[in-house]
Amino acid sequence: MIFFLLAVSEELPKELILYPQTSHLEACQFVAEDHTAQLCLRVVQWLEDLASKALDLESKVQGSHVGTYLPSSGVWHHTQRYLKKGASNTNTVHHLDFDAPTREHAHQLPDDKKQDESLLEDVWTLLRAGRLEEACDLCRSAGQPWRAATLCPFGGLDLFPSVEALVKNGKNRILQAIELESGLGHQWRLWKWASYCASEKIAEQDGGKYEAAVYAAQCSNLIRMLPICTDWESACWAMAKSCLDVQVDLELARLPPGRMDQINSFGDVIDGSSGHSDGTVQPSRGPENWPVQVLNQQPRQLPALLQKLHSTETVHESVARACKEQQRQIEMILMLGDIPRLLDLIWSWIAPSEDDQDVFRPHGDPQMIRFGAHIVLVLRYLLADEMKDTFREKIMSVGDLILHMYAMFLFSKQHEELVGIYASQLARHRCVDLFVHMMELRLNSSVHVKYKIFLSAMEYLPFSSGDDSKGSFEEIIERILSRSRELKVGKYDKLSDVLEQHRLQSLQKAMVIQWLCFTPPSTITDVKDVSTKLLLRALIHSNILFREFALISMWRVPAMPIGAHKLLGFLAEPLKQLSEHQDNFEAFNVSDNLREFQDWSEYYSCDATYRNWLKIELENAEVSSIELSLEEKQRAISAAKETLDSSLLLLLRKENPWLAASEDPIYSSEEPLFLELHATAMLCLPSGECMSPDATVCTTLTSALYSSVTEDVVLNWQLMVNVSVSARDNYCIEVVLRCLAVAGDGIGPHELNDGGILGTIMAAGFKGELLRFQAGVTMEISRLDAWYSSKDGSIEGPATYIVRGLCHRCCLPEVILRCMQVSVSLLESGSPPESHDELIELVACPETGFLHLFSQQQLQEFLLFEREYSIFKMELQEELSC
Repeated sequence: MIFFLLAVSEELPKELILYPQTSHLEACQFVAEDHTAQLCLRVVQWLEDLASKALDLESKVQGSHVGTYLPSSGVWHHTQRYLKKGASNTNTVHHLDFDAPTREHAHQLPDDKKQDESLLEDVWTLLRAGRLEEACDLCRSAGQPWRAATLCPFGGLDLFPSVEALVKNGKNRILQAIELESGLGHQWRLWKWASYCASEKIAEQDGGKYEAAVYAAQCSNLIRMLPICTDWESACWAMAKSCLDVQVDLELARLPPGRMDQINSFGDVIDGSSGHSDGTVQPSRGPENWPVQVLNQQPRQLPALLQKLHSTETVHESVARACKEQQRQIEMILMLGDIPRLLDLIWSWIAPSEDDQDVFRPHGDPQMIRFGAHIVLVLRYLLADEMKDTFREKIMSVGDLILHMYAMFLFSKQHEELVGIYASQLARHRCVDLFVHMMELRLNSSVHVKYKIFLSAMEYLPFSSGDDSKGSFEEIIERILSRSRELKVGKYDKLSDVLEQHRLQSLQKAMVIQWLCFTPPSTITDVKDVSTKLLLRALIHSNILFREFALISMWRVPAMPIGAHKLLGFLAEPLKQLSEHQDNFEAFNVSDNLREFQDWSEYYSCDATYRNWLKIELENAEVSSIELSLEEKQRAISAAKETLDSSLLLLLRKENPWLAASEDPIYSSEEPLFLELHATAMLCLPSGECMSPDATVCTTLTSALYSSVTEDVVLNWQLMVNVSVSARDNYCIEVVLRCLAVAGDGIGPHELNDGGILGTIMAAGFKGELLRFQAGVTMEISRLDAWYSSKDGSIEGPATYIVRGLCHRCCLPEVILRCMQVSVSLLESGSPPESHDELIELVACPETGFLHLFSQQQLQEFLLFEREYSIFKMELQEELSC
């Protein structure tokens, strides 16, 4: 329907234009140029096309076609035999010519009349489907060639005012020859007037409603057509065809000299007919005044036509009732070309209720949602160059709502691979929001499901944002990565659950990296560069998470940091594949991020060996030493030695130290440069339970953080500390530190690699060594970020060296303390480690700078381990000497 109604008007082929012009050519030219006539033409063509397809389907299904009659079935055989017998009846015709019923005011015998009515019902059906030729052929085959001649005069020419009919007729000059003799449109009007008279006479004498309607269709006599139009499409077709024919007739009436004066004499009828009256005009019944006879039956404009369809006084009750159906409402609005109203109507049917404003859940009838989405796409495609500002705003805003609803419907039905087709047509923010929502909902789904979403975004969206109006894959991923690090609020039964749930959130943070580890389809542009960019983004974000995970996995427990190991698992295969294409690494600065990733991979490998040893130790501790088998003891010793070996390999790296200091981009500005550190954390008691913070605790902690540095530092570095209870989770605190960037700390290389002043302050909190605060209370990190900022607080860029230095300051002392713990255990089991002295020298050596990283309590713990080690060593030596 849309293509019928919104199609561009065809130009008349120049080679078919005859001189002098015929009434049919004038009619075609008028319709091609007149907007209302063109709309009526398209409505008629659309409805006839629907009816024709319905006939084809019926023929295909039932194996028969309307109008399949035996030859001469339209001949009045019963009446003929009756008359031959010499019988006579005033109600029965006395002659067999086709004019006899109307001339003699009589009828055929009932059987013949019934056969005639059945024939004419089929003729009407064919005319309704635009199959005039078939209708005429049917009449001829039924023995009524005279009826075929009345339906298709002028030598069988197709007089429908369309380009198709003009092409079909070709350069046939029959009509031109007729009109050269009788005048332009004279025979046309005569035929119309004769059809009108026939339809009226047949109706007056109860000659058959279908016969009256067949002739009424030739002359726009609506009051004789509508009684048999019991469905909406037939009634609409009858009105649209009548409206079109009358407009053509009026145009042809204006062409001959003197004709306009005759028409103007009935101007009050023409101008005053609103299209709501169904009476006929009586001033003149001659063909010279055509189409005055049917003018006031006609809707003059499409809105009036649609209004008549709603009126039970004009149309059948079923037609008026059908006007309230959704399908018919859509069709009528499309006929008017009121696209904004159509979009508003469709959205009103599928929009969420006022009580349920969840735009990410599909509402309404699925078929209507599907139809609405596709009609929006079709309209945008067809009207792309014709949309005015107000219309464009409507089709973009409301259209986006409908497309968004359908995309969510597809998503809810597990058709993720189709979502990108429709999401790509959305405004930028809606497209990004939609994919972010889907990815978050499917975060824990199977790899197959997630890959479908990944492919859908990759294939239908640009990778990078080159157009501000369109969403891109990069923007979606950035939003996903950012949101994954936000604090997720849970329900806690007891305080010990708070910390555990926050640790489990590390797994959800890690899961988002999988979106970056899929292989992009080879069909996209620059697939090799895209693969490298995905890997680079995965490495950057993984390193951010590795830093956070390291700071919350200091506890000496057997449980593995699941988030970190999930990251390592995700990136193993992509790194293996891309190692073959290292030519892109330098172009995208992959090497630095890859180096840090490898550092973290080694660190978590050491961490895993330590936790494995600790697990074995705890299991063995539950069994008495007498019952412990030699194999179990040996297993613990092997795990301990493996822990020491892997840790020492990490600590002894000289040419490429672990997490070596790196320089951030230097921001040159005449204004002072500041450093900011933002942390979301929980306060954890030594027992492992979470401490519920309040305003007093925050004030105390603020004071304690200030006290971790000297007053000179506070003044000279313009240090500012702010601690508050998180607005998202009452069990968390938000810590904001800000200070001036100075040479060696924010400006130029940072040789100490300890996170600078801000790193020093936060390390005291992580290690639970804040003065003037509850002893042993540590800060467990949920999120940690550091930035360069300007004087007014606007962010200039990431200050990665602070977080890296903080990890360097916290992780290495912990690795060394774990080594000391393992060494003591080995010595206690009678297997003294060979590398213990090397470890002590490593800590004491000023070149390594390890001693600088230890806090006072950590150093005390180190000395206690050394003391314990020395005692066990002396005891072992005494046993051996005995």
